[in-house]
Amino acid sequence: MDQDYIKSNVLTTTLESAINWGRKHSLWPMPFGTACCGIEFMAVLASRTDLARFGAEAIRFSPRQSDLLIVAGRISIKMMPVLIRIYEQMPEPKWVISMGACASSGGVFDTYSVIQGIDRFIPVDVYVPGCPPRPEGVVDGLMKLQKKVGKEKLSDYTTSNTS
Repeated sequence: MDQDYIKSNVLTTTLESAINWGRKHSLWPMPFGTACCGIEFMAVLASRTDLARFGAEAIRFSPRQSDLLIVAGRISIKMMPVLIRIYEQMPEPKWVISMGACASSGGVFDTYSVIQGIDRFIPVDVYVPGCPPRPEGVVDGLMKLQKKVGKEKLSDYTTSNTS
């Protein structure tokens, strides 16, 4: 074969980067909306911001079919076990976006009954600030998560699940 033909028609990459490319462009989010941020999340799915262009239009309401948990709104102490159970039911690899001030830090609800940040109970990958955050902020958070997913190693998931 001609060398120029091979150079122009062969794509080389690593298996890891090909898998990460597929993962970051096909996130299946599960919204966990409990307050005003949940309402604002609906605007993220509208035509103006359109999550479909990032491959995240397949919104699932089953944790077993999702790999991205978007927690939007305040979480009470009574609701926290439900959120933990949902997170545990999601298959690996999984990611979490904390959307809004309430999910990230309790927001204005500094009371005994509201969790002061979900990161005390489940790991959070991206924080989206705001009360409630604008749809463009959620899109920015999704793009940050895509960058993070693109840099992950396959060994991060194979060694942690073999205990």
